[in-house]
Amino acid sequence: MRREGLVAKVKRRGGRGDRSPLGTWFWDIDRMLLGLTLFLIAIGLVAVAAASPATAVRYSGEKHQIAPLYYFWRQVMWVAVSLPVLIGISMLPIATARRFALAGAVCFATLLALTPFIGVVHNGARRWLSLGLSEFQPSEFLKPFFIVAMAWVLSLKSKEEELPVVPITMGMTGVVAVLLMMQPDFGQTVIYCSVWLALLMIAGTPMRVLGGLLAMVPVGLVAAYFFYSTARERIDAFLFPGHEGDGAADHFQTDAAHATLTAGGWTGTGPGGGQAKFGLPEAHTDYIFSVIGEEFGLLACMVISVVFLAIVVRVFVKLLDEQDEFKLLAASGLAVQFGAQALVSMAVNTGLAPSKGMTLPFISYGGSSMIALSIGMGMLLAFTRRNPFLTRSPYVVKWGA
Repeated sequence: MRREGLVAKVKRRGGRGDRSPLGTWFWDIDRMLLGLTLFLIAIGLVAVAAASPATAVRYSGEKHQIAPLYYFWRQVMWVAVSLPVLIGISMLPIATARRFALAGAVCFATLLALTPFIGVVHNGARRWLSLGLSEFQPSEFLKPFFIVAMAWVLSLKSKEEELPVVPITMGMTGVVAVLLMMQPDFGQTVIYCSVWLALLMIAGTPMRVLGGLLAMVPVGLVAAYFFYSTARERIDAFLFPGHEGDGAADHFQTDAAHATLTAGGWTGTGPGGGQAKFGLPEAHTDYIFSVIGEEFGLLACMVISVVFLAIVVRVFVKLLDEQDEFKLLAASGLAVQFGAQALVSMAVNTGLAPSKGMTLPFISYGGSSMIALSIGMGMLLAFTRRNPFLTRSPYVVKWGA
């Protein structure tokens, strides 16, 4: 009788007694995290619609005219593809999500290794593989899978203390970094290495080891400047505005982005009212944050920044009492990657970082970016999924055991 009364009480409180797959998912998922993600996707559609006319003008020619909202409608298509991916992955059991990530890491690491040799060149970089009708970036898809794979390796330390997880993950990251620099893609290299260092900190790596690795960071940056031409050109263009060379165009882009960002003031020119955006090289992707600033104002940019921060903070708050080492590391790594990518993209648009082709998560146009981010957020939702009723009711825990 006590159990029946409790079940009836559960149903009266909002249907938490519905244990169908969809009902279970709805009550177990972090609905605030999902809501913030959907909010970013909605903002992204509005932003791409604002940026699409400028991009259409830029890429139209005498023989090929692009419709003003061409990129907006394509983005709607990518969102329609990505949302089922996000929700489907978020419903996976933890073990299944881990196996899926490990298989994905092997698959896309192999494709990344092939990219410098058979990839498609755009703007002087060979980062894309062609599927005939479309192209995709293996490095974008690899990010969430690679992070989960590193989290799994680091979590093995709790079961096998003698396992050299630091050298293993260092080797994994080093191989990916070399493949990325061959494209070249220095910005993504920084993201991968930063997430690796963050995971080592969260995993409790001894301070002497962390200190040694952190001391290597400035050494690596200096080496990159002197021996890696892509990094040197971008740094020179950023630090020396009058610099002449291949990186001079990068400084022009950051100047144009900053001018566009501030052109609308605090409240913006209004949807479709921006004119500075027509001078941006990639208004719909790398510099979409500037388009938002011009047409919707700096206040809108501040709101978006707070949403990104809220997502990262929400994840870490959820993980404060997490006991599973793998879930803790995987979710933390995915949150760090998400936040770092957003930070770099916004820093480039505001002129605080050298020019870098880094999309703003869920807001910038792009199929590879949208689907890859949906995979990552789907796994993040899976790793932070909890049943709020089961955690509060010892009776249900006991009966369900």
